[in-house]
Amino acid sequence: MVYLLSDSLARVSGNTGSGGLGYILGSIAKDAGGHWYWALRYLVRAQVVQKTAVSCTYQPCSSKDSLIFGAITCVTGLLGVVIGAVTTRLCRQKTERADPLVCAVSMLGSAIFICLIFVVAKKSIVGAYICIFIGETLLFLNWAITADILMYVVIPTRRATAVAFQGFTSHLLGDAGSPYLIGLISDALQESYTTSALWQFLSLGYALMLCPFVIVLGGMFFLATALFFLDDRDKAEKQVNQLSRPPSTVKVTK
Repeated sequence: MVYLLSDSLARVSGNTGSGGLGYILGSIAKDAGGHWYWALRYLVRAQVVQKTAVSCTYQPCSSKDSLIFGAITCVTGLLGVVIGAVTTRLCRQKTERADPLVCAVSMLGSAIFICLIFVVAKKSIVGAYICIFIGETLLFLNWAITADILMYVVIPTRRATAVAFQGFTSHLLGDAGSPYLIGLISDALQESYTTSALWQFLSLGYALMLCPFVIVLGGMFFLATALFFLDDRDKAEKQVNQLSRPPSTVKVTK
């Protein structure tokens, strides 16, 4: 079954590209349920460095940042999907490769704003939230489009398995291990300066800098998808036409 899903180059590179998207979202979240652990921890440490908040060592801590981040994620999720669908529809009038190209451009653009978060957060939390809003919107542009790409290059009898395989790949490369990896890197960087609030903030920021790199990697895979997209779509359409043809009748003569 893996072979049947991997015979399309666009399918393979598209799955890997969405895996990069899953990785960046997973590295911000502690789990798939939406507990935005590392991003919130980073913003709280930024406020401690700015001396606008104190470090929370005992639960319960303030939920203000959690509410703000959750609201941003809900709004950007809806906004990104709508903008992605509309943008792709308009771009299809210019090129048939619009779907993977829009995914690639949105991810590469998102990487810029994710990087800006680490530059702005030390000076302005509001500026960091603005970068998060734009970066998440660009990331969420891909969700509806990747589903369309998958439907284009997979024949109907294999689509259910293809969707499952894509979801498995996305979570495998995403929220399954990225929170642990980010925390591991951050802990390793701050071992010598555990009592310094500034270094705790910087070490987590350095660990999270892995995220823009993975976003760019995902965007490159979507660019690769654009190279093979049309050929794989045509192959899938030919297979569908062959499957829809009525069986040939054979006359038996005595």
